[in-house]
Amino acid sequence: MKYAYIALTTLLLGASSCKKLVEPKVYSYLTDANAFLTLSDAKAAVNGVYSRLKQPSGRSDAWMYYAGFQVTISDLTTDIGHASSGGDVGLMSDCQWAPANTYLAFAWQHQYKLVSDANISLYYIPKMTSITDAQKEQFTAELRFLRALGYVDLTDAFGPVIVVTEETVAKNIAQPDYEAALPTTPVAEINKMIISDLEYAAAHLPVNYLNNSIYSSNDIGRATKGAALSLLCKLYMREHEWQKALDLTTQVMTLGYGLYPTYAGLFAEKNKWCQESIFSALADPLVDAVEIMNHFGPINNPQVTDRWQYFALTWYFWNTFGANDDRKKMFYSDYTGTDGLHYMQAPPGQTNPPEGYYYMPDVATTKFADPNGSTTYYDGHVFPILRYADILLCRAEALNELNGPNSESIQLINQVKDRSHATNLGAAGTFTRESLRDAILQERGWEFFFECKRRQDLIRMGKYESVVNKYLTAVGKTPTINLARDKYFPYPQAQTDLNKNLSNNGRRQ
Repeated sequence: MKYAYIALTTLLLGASSCKKLVEPKVYSYLTDANAFLTLSDAKAAVNGVYSRLKQPSGRSDAWMYYAGFQVTISDLTTDIGHASSGGDVGLMSDCQWAPANTYLAFAWQHQYKLVSDANISLYYIPKMTSITDAQKEQFTAELRFLRALGYVDLTDAFGPVIVVTEETVAKNIAQPDYEAALPTTPVAEINKMIISDLEYAAAHLPVNYLNNSIYSSNDIGRATKGAALSLLCKLYMREHEWQKALDLTTQVMTLGYGLYPTYAGLFAEKNKWCQESIFSALADPLVDAVEIMNHFGPINNPQVTDRWQYFALTWYFWNTFGANDDRKKMFYSDYTGTDGLHYMQAPPGQTNPPEGYYYMPDVATTKFADPNGSTTYYDGHVFPILRYADILLCRAEALNELNGPNSESIQLINQVKDRSHATNLGAAGTFTRESLRDAILQERGWEFFFECKRRQDLIRMGKYESVVNKYLTAVGKTPTINLARDKYFPYPQAQTDLNKNLSNNGRRQ
């Protein structure tokens, strides 16, 4: 079995050279004219777009699109995530962000890099004469899926944004500053493009890559029919198009996916792909390693050593897990540290630990810091973007929104709960539409913490302001969330300085 470990590429970005010790000699330069000549070139270009999902940001450590900036804007800005460090990440965690926050700038940058690299390949690959029409369709479908993913993330975070496509590439060639001052496009119009991209992808991508004639091996990690249908389902859920979302879950549920037997096993570093995986950013510690474990791992832990606990769960949310829920065990909540101190949650009403104890401000998770995983600086944790449990809970939610409490929704939720030995929900008759919606929101928090879903879930269900402000008040922070203002983040300051069409009127200043 071959993993689609998409290594970082400079194909779209610059030049490569080979040097002798004394006399440097340049052998070749990659340009638009010679970078898209062969089948291998096309594959490398597509692989380069996948690499954007986990490519380091250029910071001093390997921050990544999903396991870095998306987590920051999607989880730290809710009741789930916490960063005890200061600076801009601390401001995000305290819901005190502003346009100049670097994490908003980096999120914007990474989302647009994914879109822009997809556009470049979408412009050149159809013009190639050395590959077949079937190969062009495959590559185009993968690229349109990846572009759609970028635009879903952009519109989730920023709402109306500047639309760039393969046509923009052509216009930039003729006029290099063409896109410097483009206006924003309404979300409803961007949705039409996303839907078109995903419908094309679903029609042209395979269910899997077993015995695939183009990639010739089981290239797991590539976009599939199931991934395109699932992302389209998520878009319709966001827009409250419940029947369309429900119909898509029906299609996905025929494609052979299933829940992995254990929650801990699902997130084991060695588990690169399984029946629950729909689309993930893959990594290998020896090929294209990442720093997920550094950022999520516990401090001063004797088993998972030398990690930073940069992203951690709030104790406020951890305390909502049931005692019998296996997901509550996915945390470094109580241990003796390498410094001999007892690391734990502060007991109620206590803030100053006695000698020999350390009260942790938040709790690190094993989800992306496997206690049996890498012991080196870099690791190979997979970051799930779409998985089957999400489809089951989307179906439960759509059914409830359409029909009110029903037995199928309860069965779907309990199917997810059963995997973690969590207490099942009672009969449908014990719920109202509103109370079952709340139960689904709670279940999604327990199931998908740190998978870049919490903020969009809260906004979709109309709970962002009430839930997060309740949390902020409970932990002694200022309740700052105003949904009318904070449904979207402010455009990054650097972008508004460059393009006067980007206005933060009505957003945080």
